[in-house]
Amino acid sequence: MADLIDIIKALGQENRLRILNLLNQQKLCVCELQNIMDENQSNISRHLNVLKNAGIISSEKDSLWIYYYLDKETLEEYPFIVDVLNNELEKVEYCQADNERLNLYQESNLDCSDLKDSDVFEPLEK
Repeated sequence: MADLIDIIKALGQENRLRILNLLNQQKLCVCELQNIMDENQSNISRHLNVLKNAGIISSEKDSLWIYYYLDKETLEEYPFIVDVLNNELEKVEYCQADNERLNLYQESNLDCSDLKDSDVFEPLEK
């Protein structure tokens, strides 16, 4: 059972909201999140760890990659998270940009092993 205080703390950071926004659309691994969000691997991993410890996300290993996804039990227990994901994050500019980059990635038909050598993504202006 997820702790409400840990959940609220986890939701209080921009990159973690960006990750949740993307995971609300599909399962993703660290390298996909890294490329879509234009962030470094250690930063993404640290935020995934906080979200996982709060019980908001779960993971599964598939071959060499670990894919992250929203934890359905936690979302059922705390429906306000679903409201934020479905009704509020789409209004946030950086989430809109991430959604566009996710769409580019989906249309590219690339996978994790292809991302390092691809030019699908332009660096984001920070």
